[in-house]
Amino acid sequence: MLLLHNEVWRSCLDYLSRPCTVVVGAVSAAVYYLWRCEGQMPLLVCGGGFRVFLERYCPVVTERFCPTPWCWGGRLQTLVRVLIKSSPSVSYRNELIRTDDGGQISLDWVDNDSGSTYPDRSTRPTVLILPGLTGNSKQTYVLHAVCQATRRGYRSVVFNNRGFGGEELLTPITFSAADTSDLEHVICHVKKLIPQAPLLGMGVSLGGILLLNYMARKGSEADIQAGITMSVSWDTLESCASLEQPINRLLFNRHLAGNLCRTIKRHQKILQSVVDVDYVMKARTIREFDERYTSVIFGYKSCLDYYRDVSPGYKLPQTAVPVLCLNAADDPFSPKHALPLALAQRLPNVALLVTTHGGHIGFLEGLFPRGEGYMDRLFGQFIQAVFEHPEDLKEACAIRDDLTY
Repeated sequence: MLLLHNEVWRSCLDYLSRPCTVVVGAVSAAVYYLWRCEGQMPLLVCGGGFRVFLERYCPVVTERFCPTPWCWGGRLQTLVRVLIKSSPSVSYRNELIRTDDGGQISLDWVDNDSGSTYPDRSTRPTVLILPGLTGNSKQTYVLHAVCQATRRGYRSVVFNNRGFGGEELLTPITFSAADTSDLEHVICHVKKLIPQAPLLGMGVSLGGILLLNYMARKGSEADIQAGITMSVSWDTLESCASLEQPINRLLFNRHLAGNLCRTIKRHQKILQSVVDVDYVMKARTIREFDERYTSVIFGYKSCLDYYRDVSPGYKLPQTAVPVLCLNAADDPFSPKHALPLALAQRLPNVALLVTTHGGHIGFLEGLFPRGEGYMDRLFGQFIQAVFEHPEDLKEACAIRDDLTY
């Protein structure tokens, strides 16, 4: 099915790229006009102090988001991003670090030593990037985030979850978004290497869940200056229910479950001592995979208990550092009724930015959305705002008020 989608979209893009097609001229002008008319302002839910900070230093939050006119729905945005988004050239320096239980974690660094903005390595701001489910440093959204950080003079480091960065699995355990121990270990490692460098965390999808759970667990002791998340699933039970709808199950659920099973197969030799690998491999949905693998490995009584524990929405009051969270109302992975809008409204350090369209890690705009998009611009502006105006951010998030959206 996915191969069919690939061929269809390649054919469409080839057709649209021809100079003599009907896209040019009056038709394209009409499409562009309608597209601009339909663009809507995103919904920004946060306290008054944080709002003022974002509107001043991160102006993209006040701009209309106009999705690609031929790529309107959330499902289409989600699918097309995978097929069309460019992959900027990024050269990583890999580092393998050992964990207390004998495992290893793969980190991919972009040191940005050639940048003139921060020539001193010891104080160069650093962005820690957490990819999504089955993702790693090679994902297009990670590459674009690294480019945003690099052009501003910052250092990047990508945290590849155990077993997903190409490294060997040394212990019979991969990862869980509810278990923040590996992330804590990585942050501690980074801070020991460059203690004077300010650190910001960026999490995409499941990586965002992990980052939010870390922030809630550590509270004021979280060793990052701020966080930003993209397309987080706030209530895992609701997300599973959405992904199990017939169309979503066909387009996304089975594909992701297959990717997870292939990773388990690759590490079968060491994992077969703790789980029934053959049984896990028969999983056809994410829920089935979590029932047969994740909840077993991490000691939960049931998959339901795991989903309750991993959901970050209700934990927001436990966070202390500033965090900006981007979601789309038509995200098939994160239904809009599960967004914690009322909760974020009461917290001075949390901002939820919700676009009407955008899908899951999509946010494609323009007629040919291969390059930098809305999500990338938001990320670039926010990290610059955090690193260049830390005192203003601290003051803004200390203000408590009753402003609503």
